[in-house]
Amino acid sequence: MERKPSARGAADATAEKQRDIQREQDRKDEAKARAKEAGQGPHEQKDKAVQTGRPQPQDMPAQHLEKPGIEADMQLQPRFMATDYRGSGKLEGMAALVTGGDSGIGRAVAVLYAREGADVAIVYLSAQEDAEETRRCVEREGRRCLLVRGDVKDSKFCREAVERTVAEFGHLEILVNNAAFQEHAGSLADITDERLEETMKTNIFGYFYMARAALPHLKRGASIINTGSVVGLRGSGQLLDYSATKGAIHAFTMSLASSLIDKGIRVNAIAPGPVWTPLNPADQTAEKVAQFGQSTDFKRPAQPEELSPAYVFLAAPSCASYITGIVLPVTGSVGGT
Repeated sequence: MERKPSARGAADATAEKQRDIQREQDRKDEAKARAKEAGQGPHEQKDKAVQTGRPQPQDMPAQHLEKPGIEADMQLQPRFMATDYRGSGKLEGMAALVTGGDSGIGRAVAVLYAREGADVAIVYLSAQEDAEETRRCVEREGRRCLLVRGDVKDSKFCREAVERTVAEFGHLEILVNNAAFQEHAGSLADITDERLEETMKTNIFGYFYMARAALPHLKRGASIINTGSVVGLRGSGQLLDYSATKGAIHAFTMSLASSLIDKGIRVNAIAPGPVWTPLNPADQTAEKVAQFGQSTDFKRPAQPEELSPAYVFLAAPSCASYITGIVLPVTGSVGGT
């Protein structure tokens, strides 16, 4: 009898598949770079970045990471601790499950949820070192943290992740769908069937699977928060498949909100602009990473700690009990796109 791979083995296989997709695109990018003329004029002086809170970094390092991207390997460590944020028990006694919670936005959300009184389960693909660091940060906030390793493309794994969370904490009030796969492409012709399937199944199938698995455990007052994107609002010529999934996530959010409103369960989405997480250095070339976020009105990318309070706001009944079915842009640009 053929044995099915374990959740960990399947996650490792997915991580290797994503690296294969990345290596293929890297080869195309390198060929284009070699074809360009070597001589470039002097760079124009960059505008000073806009700061409206504690000063955040403007200059990103020219670094390219291997997928899925390890936060611990980033030359400029993302800011996620939100040191000027004070918890006030907004999520006291709740339990949350955050996919892609090992790093980036997911890690920042896990920390603030813990600071607000929630226990947190972290679903992650393969970045063990990052996941362990997130757990340490959550536990330093005085809350419990469960690590669940696996691939959200697998509906069986999603059910198991929810069941483990409920078994560990006894209940579940918040689901944050945040795991994502992104790889840029120069044209539609560059998007192979394999790449399209990886993007679609990770970014939208995974959201459906997790929401479906969580729903039997969610009671009145619970909430689901989906991570969308500014490119789901305006599109992106370099992220055709990724943008399509983010637009689908926005529509899924509004549709599920309508479906669940009579049950007293709220469903919302947040559409980030450029955020300094492992996702982008594990996608773009080092040259483009160095310019990341400069096209926003803030002239810099956000740090994860600038996104996480929005996830608290939408999760907390004390803040958002009358809000459902919205896509909240946090994009660093006037008008949200």
